[in-house]
Amino acid sequence: MLVLCRAGHRMQAVRAMTKFRLAVVQLFVTSDKSQNLKRASQLIKDAAQQGAHVVALPECFNSPYGTKYFAEYAETIPGQSTQMLSQVAKECSIYVVGGSIPEEDAGKLYNTCAVFGPDGNLLVKHRKIHLFDIDVPGKIRFQESETLSCGDSFTVFETPYCKIGVGICYDMRFAELAQIYARKGCKLLLYPGAFNMTTGPAHWELLQRARAVDNQVYVATVSPARDEKASYIAWGHSTVVSPWGEVIAKAGTEESITSADIDVQYLDEIRQQIPITKQRRPDLYNVEEKKKS
Repeated sequence: MLVLCRAGHRMQAVRAMTKFRLAVVQLFVTSDKSQNLKRASQLIKDAAQQGAHVVALPECFNSPYGTKYFAEYAETIPGQSTQMLSQVAKECSIYVVGGSIPEEDAGKLYNTCAVFGPDGNLLVKHRKIHLFDIDVPGKIRFQESETLSCGDSFTVFETPYCKIGVGICYDMRFAELAQIYARKGCKLLLYPGAFNMTTGPAHWELLQRARAVDNQVYVATVSPARDEKASYIAWGHSTVVSPWGEVIAKAGTEESITSADIDVQYLDEIRQQIPITKQRRPDLYNVEEKKKS
């Protein structure tokens, strides 16, 4: 099937826009990397055809999620998976937030999200800051640190619409990260993630709504589609939450494209109505970014 994406000149018309379309692609991930990449590329193109300006993929979109898979599927950046992302971003003249892939660099493995602009250039890459090491007796034990190294940088990229901050899955549990992104001027936070059947129903939506209300920002999450036969079963339910804390778009458990309008003017109105940024007490408390030595 031939899919025609929009021409690059469309970017000139969006620079004054206060509203843009975000699409989150809830991909069904298999053990076949080539098939995952082919399917992801097609769904990104489909989202662009439906009017999306920014398209985001799930955590570990090119491989099954699990410590036993990270080394096998790991790539350098650039590599097979990120070259596909670059190509489709340029072809469709959109921003592509590449979920995450296992990245190999200098003998270490990272859980990394690469972001590409409408010209196909790599804008930023986010290495998961907080590794998913949990032990819930009788339910789930998972230790990303057995194979992965953690990132040490905040990740923000500019678009004509607003600044966007990026975290990966477990990063969403840490309120300080979202606070710093908001302080840096972000109005949308994107979290590719793969919550499971224990943490998903308990905390997936709760955390998104908390980060959105606390910081008066849009928050979007992108999960893999649920595969009941996988060794790690993702919760699904990719979601977009408004700065008011309202769920404005939500997927089910199957593979899907879920879209929502990100209205920057509406966000600004909420901040005027409830001006918590101006009402904070930095004389009593503060959350600060540590400068690297």
